[in-house]
Amino acid sequence: MNFGKIQKVLAPFLLGLLLLVSSCATQAPSRYEQAQNASTGRNATPAVVKTSTQGAQFNKYFPKSTGGYQVVPAQEKKGFAEYKLKKDGKDVAVLSVSDTVNNPSAKQKFQSSGKTIAGYPAANIGSNGTAVLVGDRYQVKVQSRDSSFTQSDREAWLQKFNLRAIAALK
Repeated sequence: MNFGKIQKVLAPFLLGLLLLVSSCATQAPSRYEQAQNASTGRNATPAVVKTSTQGAQFNKYFPKSTGGYQVVPAQEKKGFAEYKLKKDGKDVAVLSVSDTVNNPSAKQKFQSSGKTIAGYPAANIGSNGTAVLVGDRYQVKVQSRDSSFTQSDREAWLQKFNLRAIAALK
């Protein structure tokens, strides 16, 4: 028998066998797959509750651009909407509305606060954030991104939201 003939037959056979064995081998899941499995696993709590309000419903209640400030859409997803507040092309604050059904512990900071803004319970969030809880469900928040944007600026911008309409959402 000719060795060249065997080589022509054996090489494709071995290559096919190698491909078959390697394609059937199980690979460890990537870190992204592991995170997905952990977050959607059997006993995992979903990140967004089904009854959460769609972020698009919040958009019409954000303040309008005024007084040299631009209100620019930044992010929207189920249970959350965020806008950037710009002045002279620079980000000075972030405005957001979030549905606390996704994070019930977010409501706790308002229970111990004796402060109100526009009649709604208010709380400071760190040194750069101020928020109100409307309708006992929605957190409306303003966070400074520039040192020139003060606590009183945050409180003034919170009052520019249509808080009554947000509170009436179901």
